[in-house]
Amino acid sequence: MEEGSHSIQVAGMQFSYDAQSPLFFDFNLKISPGSRCLLLGANGSGKTSLLRILAGKHMVGGKDVVRVLNCSAFHDTNLVCSGDLAYLGESWSKTVGSAGELPLQGDFSAEHMIFGVEGVDPVRRDKLIELLDIDLRWRMHKVSDGQRRRVQICMGLLHPYKVLLLDEVTVDLDVVARMDLLEYFKEECEQRGATIVYATHIFDGLETWATDVVYVQDGVLKRSDKLSELKELKEYPNLLSVVENWLRSETKIEKKKPVNATPQLQKSSPFDASPFRKASKYQKNVGNEWD
Repeated sequence: MEEGSHSIQVAGMQFSYDAQSPLFFDFNLKISPGSRCLLLGANGSGKTSLLRILAGKHMVGGKDVVRVLNCSAFHDTNLVCSGDLAYLGESWSKTVGSAGELPLQGDFSAEHMIFGVEGVDPVRRDKLIELLDIDLRWRMHKVSDGQRRRVQICMGLLHPYKVLLLDEVTVDLDVVARMDLLEYFKEECEQRGATIVYATHIFDGLETWATDVVYVQDGVLKRSDKLSELKELKEYPNLLSVVENWLRSETKIEKKKPVNATPQLQKSSPFDASPFRKASKYQKNVGNEWD
């Protein structure tokens, strides 16, 4: 595939939250348009950090090493402003992903939240409200986590994105709502050529939904495969069993490491002296810690 023809391109990425613990070093990844990509890995493997980097929320080492729709993920703010890039993360209590800094627990209605988003196709909006079974009379400070999550998802999907980044956003949904939403995502990819990267630990029904799998271990890309070419699916009954085997093998390797082993020195990089080792567009310095 030609340069620039991927929805997501990561080349030689390096990123760290502190000088002693680099998370990504020389990380490479390519995702094609129309893909429904599962981002897999253990807790703490770097999935959320990777999604946030792709969403342009962290600066990384190197120049233009993270590109989404052939634009710099961090520097080209038009990606989010245009609605071409949408990000829905785990934290719904403070923000609404790409919909901006909006509270979700105040004393106002779901209708106020959803209809407050400007420049929306009313047909698309009505479809999402019906799909997510949202009652516009819901008061946001009185509803359940699952109902609040539905409103968050609806708001994040109101604009027709080209790339959608999802970080465990279906965790609060019931089975019916989750499966209906996944089917809607599938239609978005097949009909509009949208690309979705979905980090999850819930695998029900994903064997027929996903097109690609990306497996990350401690910030290292271990697997990047077409799901249809995944040999392990012929050996194991389902995707859950495949991922479980990967994670158990990872745990066994960790247990074999000497307890008092001397940490290996990390390779130096031009990024080591940068003031942007943990850089975010929305950072605040609170005491001695960073948000």
